[in-house]
Amino acid sequence: MGNEACDLDSTVSALALAYFLAKTSPTSKAAFVPVLNIPRSDFALRTETAALLRQQRIPDASLIFRDEIDLAGLHQAGLLSLTLVDHHVLPRADAALEEAVVEVLDHRPLERDRAPRCRITAELVGSCATLVTERIAQGPPGVLDGLTAALLHGTILLDCVNLSPAGGKVTPRDTACVTLLESRFPELPARDVIFKALQAAKFDVSGLTTEQMLRKDLKALSSDELALGISGIYMDLEVFLRRPGLLQDLEAFCQARGFAGLVAMTVSFNERSEPFRQLAKHPPDTALRPFQMCRVLEEATTPSLHLQALPSPWPCINAYTQGNTLASRKKVLPILRTVLGTPLGPTAPEEDVALPPTPVNSLVDECPLAQAVPPLCPQAVFERVSRIAAGQPPASPASGSPPK
Repeated sequence: MGNEACDLDSTVSALALAYFLAKTSPTSKAAFVPVLNIPRSDFALRTETAALLRQQRIPDASLIFRDEIDLAGLHQAGLLSLTLVDHHVLPRADAALEEAVVEVLDHRPLERDRAPRCRITAELVGSCATLVTERIAQGPPGVLDGLTAALLHGTILLDCVNLSPAGGKVTPRDTACVTLLESRFPELPARDVIFKALQAAKFDVSGLTTEQMLRKDLKALSSDELALGISGIYMDLEVFLRRPGLLQDLEAFCQARGFAGLVAMTVSFNERSEPFRQLAKHPPDTALRPFQMCRVLEEATTPSLHLQALPSPWPCINAYTQGNTLASRKKVLPILRTVLGTPLGPTAPEEDVALPPTPVNSLVDECPLAQAVPPLCPQAVFERVSRIAAGQPPASPASGSPPK
């Protein structure tokens, strides 16, 4: 299972590692289930993920989402072993699942220790898919197939900004894995072609409302006194700030989720794949006393964001250009934790809030957003995975069989 943002890296890492374990595990009765850590109704917002899976002809019906599997029930029945990819700290709502964690693969610095029985791979590479690729490459020959290679290849390229040093994410290990995949599967698309296609899909927010844009890539931080939302926005800040009804949408978004404040971090890229970052905060610090977010962000040194104030069309929104383009949200989150007085650690991981269903939009074809899908019981999980492994067509939910 990947993290709650369920971006392309989390999704592909879960899919590829589950496939590898299913092919190589000596435990014949185990079902290895890749879980996408969002409700199915939110899949439409993961536009780059939907685009890559659709390109590889992986139907939405073959995916298992968090609201379709009862992890707590499986754990209580003694049937759950949980491997975390692209994160290593579960949110508070999943605290009961901590004792089920048997393995972690993550590309972030570790925030907490785990029991000795838990296998940990934590390396500062650009993409968790790089760690999964290395794991598969070290396994038995012949396990890595063309489909898995295409998923990993596209994910690493997108995560590492087409291996451009200007993006500030790529490491030699990421580059080595892309080279390895291309050498084994020369039919893979050219790097520029796949990167541009996935980048275009990721930044295509033309069919989304402001509310959907804000929760497309949302993290939440909270303390006993305050909750903050931090949204990644894939458009120019000036364009975003002039969206019709923006103030009403921001206020409704914060009110619905109990946020006292919201930070929007925008990112775009030039023709040389160099990032351009901007930042906005709502409401102003005068409404958040004694929590002075603007001052903390402006004076931050680890890292320094090099913020320069921008004219804002709204007096209740502070807008900035972020001179340090290498400071992604991952690096800004610890700064915002200091505003809340919550140090980096297992007691205060960033958490995604419970999100309402997403209205249908034009970005994903044939996505059953309006369907209410009941959770999968343990027996249904085993039956479903067995069908997929055997290459049998999934049974129809209308016939009373487990949902897909």
